Amino acid sequence: MAEEIFDVVNERDEVVGLAPRKEVHARGLLHRAVHVLVFNECGKIFLQKRSLTKDKSPGLWDSSASGHVDSGEDYDTCAVRELREEIGMSVAQTPKRLFKIDACAETDAEFVWVYRCESEGPFQLHPDEIDEGAWLTPAKVSQWIKERPQDFAPAFVFLWGKFAN
Repeated sequence: MAEEIFDVVNERDEVVGLAPRKEVHARGLLHRAVHVLVFNECGKIFLQKRSLTKDKSPGLWDSSASGHVDSGEDYDTCAVRELREEIGMSVAQTPKRLFKIDACAETDAEFVWVYRCESEGPFQLHPDEIDEGAWLTPAKVSQWIKERPQDFAPAFVFLWGKFAN
């Protein structure tokens, strides 16, 4: 399988080049990602526990779906793709954009658009991406992060702080 190629961007999130995933991460190059928060009608959020085989934050809890924007792809297309690939959720329209986070140490040099959508599941979890998933109240997520932030991917802790406050 060919290594993923990402758009490398500048501090204004403008594409300035291309590089393989491994190089982007090794050199800390600015690039793009999405996080999608899926809520059910009871207001609970679905979180995924990342597979232990992931190269970043293995075995840690994270957004419902998240991933890198592929070269030539836009944020909205990536959000729809990641929902389908990671949790088997097909959406008729792009999830609602909530906010954008500028690339920083907490996001591992990623510009991140955070999205929100609704679903009751059930989901088909991609076994190479996700070990398990759980529905949690936002209050439970906030409390868990406060008590054990090490259980979560750092970017999720950072974006949850912006979302929940």
